[in-house]
Amino acid sequence: MNLALSTTLHTDFDDAIERTRTALAEQGFGILTDIDMQATLKAKFGHDMEDYRILGACNPPLAHRAVDIDRQIGLLLPCNVVVRRDPTDPGTIIVDAMNPQLMVQVTDQPALGPVADEAATRLRAALATLDSTRS
Repeated sequence: MNLALSTTLHTDFDDAIERTRTALAEQGFGILTDIDMQATLKAKFGHDMEDYRILGACNPPLAHRAVDIDRQIGLLLPCNVVVRRDPTDPGTIIVDAMNPQLMVQVTDQPALGPVADEAATRLRAALATLDSTRS
């Protein structure tokens, strides 16, 4: 099973972040967290790396359904979406969304299948929107 659902963009990083946030919002996901790994690693360790942001995306109705099935599923929520610059091609931005099917696999809870399926459909739709609006 793939760890991520992914797409690539050829745009500047800030535009990729904004477009990703918009595409997720259109699919019912809000952003609960926004972690700037580049800034954090620079501040904490003096480490330089390419642009790398982790967006904690949550679709409340889906999260509610998942938590009703398995209270520990919160350990795997929110669905992380990473927007990062390709270190081998600075003109390419990669958008990776956690594959929701991992929730089913990790928990061995078949009842989470429909929730994961819907989350995956919505995340794929968001990524497809990014594909269709490429610069």
